[in-house]
Amino acid sequence: MLSTLRNRYVCGYRNIIGEPYAGDSGTHEPSGTAIDTTNGAGPHNIQIFVMNADGIVLHCLAGYWNSEDLVAELDLAERLNRVWDDRSILPDQKLALFKKMQLDHIQDHKPEMVARSQLQSFDKRFEVEKRLASSDAIADASLIDSRDAHASVPDEAFKTTDRLMHERISTRPFVHYEDFDVARFADYGTRFYDKNENNLDEYGQVIDPEARMPTIRSESRRWTQQP
Repeated sequence: MLSTLRNRYVCGYRNIIGEPYAGDSGTHEPSGTAIDTTNGAGPHNIQIFVMNADGIVLHCLAGYWNSEDLVAELDLAERLNRVWDDRSILPDQKLALFKKMQLDHIQDHKPEMVARSQLQSFDKRFEVEKRLASSDAIADASLIDSRDAHASVPDEAFKTTDRLMHERISTRPFVHYEDFDVARFADYGTRFYDKNENNLDEYGQVIDPEARMPTIRSESRRWTQQP
C-alpha cells in the first residue's frame, strides 16, 4: 500500500475542522494507539479523494478504509483516469462509462471487503431513527420495525459502505474537486460519537470511568480561542 502511494501518487491533506459537514468524535493524536475499524467508519471525519492533475475527482471514499481494499479502489481510479484522458471517447460517453465502471466495481468486491464494510451500530441506529424514509443507506426498509425502537435490525436491512460509496460517486461523474458536494456525499450515520478509545487499556478495559476525554469539537474551540 505504502509503495503504491509513494510511487504513483502525490499525497496531501486538508484539515476540515470547522467545516459544517465535519464530524465530532474523540480526538486521536499521532502517538495514540492504532486500532482496526470498518470500511467507511467516520465518514464525517475523513474523506479520501483521488484526483488527477486536472483537479477532477476520480474517486472518493468517505471514512477509514482497509489498506488492501484501498489498493483496489485506487486501481479503479487509475482506469477512470485513462477514460478521462482518452480523446477518442466523446464527453457523454465518458460520463456514462464513469457511472458504469463505478457500479460494476461493486460486483468485483471480495467477500472479505464486503465483510469489512458493515455500517457501525450507532450509524445504523441513526439512519433508522432519524431518516428511515429517506436514507439511501437502507437496502430494505421492510426488514425494520419502526414501531419498536428496541427491536433488533438485521444487517441485510442496510447497504454495506462499499456499495453505498460506489452508488453515490456514480452520480458525480468527473466532477472538479471545487464543485464536489462533500457534505452530501459523506453524510450517513451520526456526526457525533466517542468510543473513548484513548481511555481503554490494551485489553479494552476502561482506565478511568470518570475521565472526560477531549472531542474534536472541544479541541477546535480551544484552538480558536487561543491568541
